[in-house]
Amino acid sequence: MPARYGDLITNGTFTNGTTGWWAGDPAYITVATPGTGLEATATTDAVNLWDALVGQDDLMLRSGCRYTLSFTARASQPGTTLRAQVGLGADPWTPAIDKTVTLVTADTCFRFSFTSTLDSVTGQLSFQFGQSTAVTVHLTEIRLTCSTIEEGFYVDPDSNAAKWLTGNPGDPRADKIDRSLVRRPGARWFGDWNQDIRTDLDAYVTAAASKGQLPIIALYNMYNRDNGGQSSGGAASPEAYRVWIDAAAFGIAERPALVIIEPDSLAQLGNLPTDAARAERTALVTYAAHALGTLPATSVYLDGGNATWIHPSQMATRLKEAGVAHVRGFAVNVANFDAVDVCCTYAAQITTELARLGLPGTGFVVDTSRNGNGAMNAEGQHVDWCNPAGRRLGVPSSIGVGGADYLLWIKVPGDSDGSCGVGMGIPAGRFSPYLAERLIDGW
Repeated sequence: MPARYGDLITNGTFTNGTTGWWAGDPAYITVATPGTGLEATATTDAVNLWDALVGQDDLMLRSGCRYTLSFTARASQPGTTLRAQVGLGADPWTPAIDKTVTLVTADTCFRFSFTSTLDSVTGQLSFQFGQSTAVTVHLTEIRLTCSTIEEGFYVDPDSNAAKWLTGNPGDPRADKIDRSLVRRPGARWFGDWNQDIRTDLDAYVTAAASKGQLPIIALYNMYNRDNGGQSSGGAASPEAYRVWIDAAAFGIAERPALVIIEPDSLAQLGNLPTDAARAERTALVTYAAHALGTLPATSVYLDGGNATWIHPSQMATRLKEAGVAHVRGFAVNVANFDAVDVCCTYAAQITTELARLGLPGTGFVVDTSRNGNGAMNAEGQHVDWCNPAGRRLGVPSSIGVGGADYLLWIKVPGDSDGSCGVGMGIPAGRFSPYLAERLIDGW
């Protein structure tokens, strides 16, 4: 199914070669991917702009929705004309946007917003630059994103912060918690507290779909969850977990969703007591990856730990063995505090290792819910994972940077990590206005 939400473009940085892209007649244009984007060279036989072109098909365009097209480009000759079009991918080739820019020899970022007048599941993006001279155009960072008020991520109306606000409207912290947390889109976590996972997920994704928005979902019901730690619990047996995952998949069905599978499950493999237990855990994550990865409108990410936990090569091996090939990619920094650049560097190292293992082009997302101050304290030491002081809210859920598909609030800000740190006495998963205010104000 073509993408509907977020970034509609596949492989917009060309890190996976030309996967997802096509080029015109090889007599008029040749393409190469040297690792830093796409190099497209027009021959002298390309007399018209449209003689030399590259593009991507099967984009979903919806009438009345606002989109933003952005890309970075340069040319081997200053003054080169480049035409960017988004429109129908077949006759009559009606454009939703048609922009012509002049390139120089230095990278230039272009950004155009438009409201589509087209409804199509076979939309096309093309770049055209034939002009009777041999010229090479370099393209990278190509994105086509939805940006109307009706687009974007779903805000959970029944988050723990929202429930607290309903019960405490006169609290002096209510306004800042409402403004900074309750109105922000983030993940809803589903686990052993859901008595009917199929019904609960069906209701949640239906509510999001009715607004044309994308729900962020964290599935957290692994057998022997958290290995008996602060968030212990989960399915009663491996078979019960498989039944639960099947029900979760039925609950989401064909509605759009972004799903994070089992935070900490793979990172904690080394804490399990036997090889058999580790193999069993990996098999359960693989089962979830298969069940959810086949859903037609769901983007699925396995959890990939954080930058100071598991070595990238080891995590890449665990992800491959757990079925990351069957899903979009992996998540890093879930419920942790590392800064975005640290997270993206770690994730890039994992993707490089996955490519060496035969899995190029794996995507990733970053949890930014509590990383606004990074993970270093005043003494330059990495903070503890459990309710550390001095942390701050990070970038709200949005399109990603640094190679990430998305920046997401996966951990629910204000929900305790456990009875520890500055949250002593507050059980894991319970919302605390005290913890929330600390994250909002950064103390």
